[in-house]
Amino acid sequence: MNTKLVIFGITGDLSTRKLLPALEHIIGAGGRDDVSIIGVSRRDVNVRELLQSSTGSEALANRTSMFTMDLARAGDYGLLRDHLALTPDEQAVIYLSVPPSAATDIVEYLGQAGLNTPNVKLLFEKPFGFDFESAQEAITRTARYFDEQQIYRIDHYMAKEIAGELVRLRSDAANHHHAWNNQSIRAIDVVASEKIGIEGRATFYEQTGALRDVVQGHLMQLLSLVLMPVPPDFDADVLAPHRLQALQAIAPADPTKAIRGQYSGYQAEVANIGSQTETYALVELASADAQWQGVAIRLIAGKNLEQKQSFVAVHYHDGTTDVFDETTMLQLADDRLPDAYERVLEDAIDSRKAIFTGSEEVLQSWHILAPVQRAWEFGDSIVQYQPGSHWSDIGTISVE
Repeated sequence: MNTKLVIFGITGDLSTRKLLPALEHIIGAGGRDDVSIIGVSRRDVNVRELLQSSTGSEALANRTSMFTMDLARAGDYGLLRDHLALTPDEQAVIYLSVPPSAATDIVEYLGQAGLNTPNVKLLFEKPFGFDFESAQEAITRTARYFDEQQIYRIDHYMAKEIAGELVRLRSDAANHHHAWNNQSIRAIDVVASEKIGIEGRATFYEQTGALRDVVQGHLMQLLSLVLMPVPPDFDADVLAPHRLQALQAIAPADPTKAIRGQYSGYQAEVANIGSQTETYALVELASADAQWQGVAIRLIAGKNLEQKQSFVAVHYHDGTTDVFDETTMLQLADDRLPDAYERVLEDAIDSRKAIFTGSEEVLQSWHILAPVQRAWEFGDSIVQYQPGSHWSDIGTISVE
């Protein structure tokens, strides 16, 4: 089936840094001749200049065109529908590389214009709302026009090698050296440590913070792969129900077992003295699932730390630890591994949904973190840490 990939926000940072380079590999190196790209923009854009600045080449020029429209004008969506002119043997994959509030408005305009037929798919970027209530509203508004099967919510961590390795292990747990339950495991750490600060993204980060930016999506999804039940008929291509079951067993987070941190110098960097936005978040969780009761679980995310590292550490009662580290996996790979966004795009085009997040998973993740969100919204307790600190040296909560 031929695919028309429609990118709203094609001139934005995500598109130029991630999407267009990924598409160059998919279409160029991958040899796919069934994909064309339509960039949506409010202004005229020179395709060749855009591609040159993004990928360093013009390899996609003959596959890429632009459609100029006013995103706030309902009539323009009818023009977009007519421009696409989808035939029965074509599909439109609409990538919403825009802020969440704009994405929901665009979805409603698309639906009203009739661009919601079964051969139309939507790709959403995180964050999926800012709390439980906003996520619920966005999901409800989208569901008026699009079926859940048409919706692909992107958490690019699910397309990374670390997630794939966890799925492979869970699929073949019988051959692992430890049982995957509380009889063998005493603690689990899911960590995303970044060496960089906010890199000029002051407005975004002041509105978001580490809890919303990384913990609610990336780390909660990785945790769900660790905790998900694996029945005898487990199918690694159908993960969402198993991830959801794992999340439903996790109790709402206790604010007294969470740490909010901020690196020194952040307030000056964002020109907001007194800001309570966290650049570091640690949340301790517990599962009521019989297999995981008593296992200490920590989700940790931070910026301006000692090193860049994304990993899941599984600590066993016998004193050993398994570490699933993204950086190490990439270094050890014999061949070039596909970039996360390459897999995101290819899986969406080919209707593979395993790595995408379902609406119920989104809501359950927000539900788990809601008590911490409320406490941090009205509290003023925040730990200051020095840039270059190690992720484990911030705060006082520790796994015993």
